[in-house]
Amino acid sequence: MAELRRVFSDAGRVQARLETAVNLRLRSELGLPLVLFELMTAIADADYCRIQDVAAGLGVSAGSASKLADRLCALGYCRRLPNPEDRRSAILQLTPAGQRKLAAATRCVDQELEQLLSPVLSAAQITELAATLRELRSAGPGPPTQRR
Repeated sequence: MAELRRVFSDAGRVQARLETAVNLRLRSELGLPLVLFELMTAIADADYCRIQDVAAGLGVSAGSASKLADRLCALGYCRRLPNPEDRRSAILQLTPAGQRKLAAATRCVDQELEQLLSPVLSAAQITELAATLRELRSAGPGPPTQRR
């Protein structure tokens, strides 16, 4: 059990260090916070992206996802289009400016992660770690529930 606690603690600390470094680089080079980069990536990766999809993908509430989308729209990087299947919701789509910003941000994030991880992990270790994290993410618990 102590080893599992160590994994939990180390994973959180590594995540925090990576997020901090990537966020600082994105903000300093592109004026874009990491949270908006993640939102832009989620929108770009989906053929049909609603606020509910973003919320589920990022693990935030629909209200938080909506506020993030509002910020992205105000910057001119995203637009809300009518959802032809549900008049109560909208489809999120990156604008051409948003697509360009995302491409630049993706290069920036990739370079920063390369600088942080490559001196410590081999390409094979990175591939193995990525597979392990995907497995944990897909098999892990869903949203918190009350336990008895």
